[in-house]
Amino acid sequence: MTERNWAGNLAYAAAHVATPRSLDEVRDLVRDAQPGSLRPLGTRHAFNPIADTPGTLVSTAGLADAVAVEIADDRTSVRVPSGIRYGDLARTLEAQGLALANLASLPHISVGGAVATGTHGSGVRNGSLATAVRAIELVDGTGELVTLRRGDADFDGAVVSLGALGVVVALELDVEPSFEVAQTVYRDLPLEPTLDAFDEVAGLGYSVSLFTTWADPDAIDQLWLKRRVDRDAEAPVEVLGALPSPVEMHPIAGVDPVNCTPQLGAAGAWLDRLPHFRLEFTPSAGDELQTEYLLPRATAVDALRAIRGLADDIRPLLLVSEVREIAADTLWLSGAYETDAVGLHFTWRADQPAVDALLPRIEERLLPLGARPHWAKRFHADAAVLAPLYPRFDDFRALARRHDPRGVFVNDFLRAKLGL
Repeated sequence: MTERNWAGNLAYAAAHVATPRSLDEVRDLVRDAQPGSLRPLGTRHAFNPIADTPGTLVSTAGLADAVAVEIADDRTSVRVPSGIRYGDLARTLEAQGLALANLASLPHISVGGAVATGTHGSGVRNGSLATAVRAIELVDGTGELVTLRRGDADFDGAVVSLGALGVVVALELDVEPSFEVAQTVYRDLPLEPTLDAFDEVAGLGYSVSLFTTWADPDAIDQLWLKRRVDRDAEAPVEVLGALPSPVEMHPIAGVDPVNCTPQLGAAGAWLDRLPHFRLEFTPSAGDELQTEYLLPRATAVDALRAIRGLADDIRPLLLVSEVREIAADTLWLSGAYETDAVGLHFTWRADQPAVDALLPRIEERLLPLGARPHWAKRFHADAAVLAPLYPRFDDFRALARRHDPRGVFVNDFLRAKLGL
């Protein structure tokens, strides 16, 4: 049977899928591999062929047999297998009274895959998921097990790595004491007043998301406010005239919110509120495509106004668009590298030819504003266009060549998007 990604829009070209259950098995796979014949594979939540190869996909799902979840004695970090899903890790941590600082909207994605592609949650003071990484352990293109720790010379280049350095087998993550979050949804915010007060709106709580379908180009359909009850103020009575929803909501209008995490201001454990969707249910809308651009905070409002100008073209293809803020970091290929960033996310209907045809028009407006595409989602720009957006772009390519001198992990995506 042909292997496909989560969304079903991509049939992998790989001839084989290997699921090694020991570090020695990973090392043997790499040492025996030909150039361009291996790619690491997580939970398949990429919408482009970043993980594809005509050779062998190396699934990280079996590495739990080789790497146990291990909480440090001082309870400030945890070592995990790269293939573990965030939702499963979160349950383990919560049982020990611990937490991660943030989670993505889906708890179903693997830690290794999310970190390698710069995936994020939301919050003006919250970095991407990759910023929680203290150490990374990988089998590089020579078959050697390499460990890099925060503060090491190449660490900032190796975290968001797109699988170009090797197979990440384990990560060490920051943890903190468990905390509670309360989630409130506001409906029908006026667009221009929201943009004028963007910093204030984005800073209303621990995590803030804005959702719109552009059905009304002058309105934001929903604001999802997630407050840490131990540090944030009470949810406001109204936000720019928008009132809290009296019923639970799904980000996509008309979809049953049964898959979504609890709302209505009821406090609950961090793992049950920070994601938008429950681990137990089918994530998001299922049959969809995704695109996201991370913009410098300084140009984000201009970018949103530029997208509003394309609303008539975007609307027929769009399920929903989400806007979130991410704190700056120092990770070379991160969308928030050295800038507080705003993520402008598009969840599309499953019409790939039409979506791909529209992306150059969107990028024509956003890339001059400093937009960096999310590495695991659909985008058009190639290496020549992307290189000026990342000050350490050439440094990363040199790092990849050092760790994978034979090009074992190079595929068509890395050739096109990184020039490897």
